[in-house]
Amino acid sequence: MTKKTTTQWTSVEDARDFILSRISAITDNCRVPLRGALGGVLGEDVIAPFNVPGYDNSAMDGYACRFADLSANEETVLRQTGAVFAGGAAVTIGEGECARIMTGARIPTAADIVIPQEETRTDGDNIYMTAAARKAGTHVRLAGEDLREGDVALAAGKLCMPADIGLLASLGVVEIAMRRRLRVAFFSTGDELKSPGMVLEAGEIYDSNRHTIFAMLNRMGFCAIDLGVVADSPQALEQAMDTAMQTADVVISSGGASVGEADFIRPVLAARGEVLFWKVAMRPGRPLAYGKLGDIDFFGLPGNPVSVMVCFYQFVQAALWKRAGRLQVQQPPLWTATASTAIRKSSGRTEYQRGILWQNENGEWYVRSTGDQGSGILSSMTQANCFIVLEESRGGVVAGEQVQVQLFDLLNN
Repeated sequence: MTKKTTTQWTSVEDARDFILSRISAITDNCRVPLRGALGGVLGEDVIAPFNVPGYDNSAMDGYACRFADLSANEETVLRQTGAVFAGGAAVTIGEGECARIMTGARIPTAADIVIPQEETRTDGDNIYMTAAARKAGTHVRLAGEDLREGDVALAAGKLCMPADIGLLASLGVVEIAMRRRLRVAFFSTGDELKSPGMVLEAGEIYDSNRHTIFAMLNRMGFCAIDLGVVADSPQALEQAMDTAMQTADVVISSGGASVGEADFIRPVLAARGEVLFWKVAMRPGRPLAYGKLGDIDFFGLPGNPVSVMVCFYQFVQAALWKRAGRLQVQQPPLWTATASTAIRKSSGRTEYQRGILWQNENGEWYVRSTGDQGSGILSSMTQANCFIVLEESRGGVVAGEQVQVQLFDLLNN
């Protein structure tokens, strides 16, 4: 890493780049049925076994004919000699002839153009085609136009989406090689934490972070390994890390990453592996630990609920996708909007404020803060539909200024 914004503080951009530079993709493959591939990462190139389409076919309902028989200046009359339907046998036409054809049907021998039926009129076997400037090949889908035999239809490392499932089906694929599901272990630290369903004693709270992390991992399709709540002691953390090292590719903790007397993540991680950095110039989420437990990547997230989500989306998500073998890893996309009210901020760190984005009657995008931006106010995440991303060098925002936002609906890219 190069740039430090404040003493021992790493910029968001440097932190992202550094983490991704240290992540290695898993290479283990497994074979899954076609319908089980959705949301997974392709483990090998998919090669087209034949041309797609396999033969020249019609893109329209109409009449197939020879371009040489058509007049651009006056109506053309051709004689219909047959009809061809999708899945039907090929037919042949000669000079001055045409064939009725349906979308997807094989182009007749000698034909090189299809005239849409709305550009024609009929009188028995005579088909009258309107005068128009045309060119050979119009409304004809050529064999191999989509894929040619031997082409890479889908590349290894691609995240398999619904359109990819359809493409694989069009190639006759029954099962496919996929990267195995990434195994991510996670736990919370804190003697005050209890799981939902338990009775709270004085000073105790319910642990929301584990359930939030589980939901984010599950939405990404990973194998989420819940190690529960770990007590605030070096011994308990060592045991949790040892368990994680036996079962997971990546470990995520929440809480215990700060500098309090009961925050042991950093020293235990340093003793078991290595701590690569732990302070990022951002709000919320400054105490972020990233390190290694052997070949396992470790993320120590803050304990505040909003900080957990911000750090996950800004740093952890991309790292998990790269670890899972995804070829193209993207950061959450940014959208530009106008601030409808003033927003308070001090320069020196990047801020991710919860916001509500909307479009006015003129189609212009506006955004406003949800209000109090405390990192423990989890309800603000349910009210918001975006993060307002305020750059490190930026100070307060005046109403009417342009700001950048990250839409929640686009965060799981």
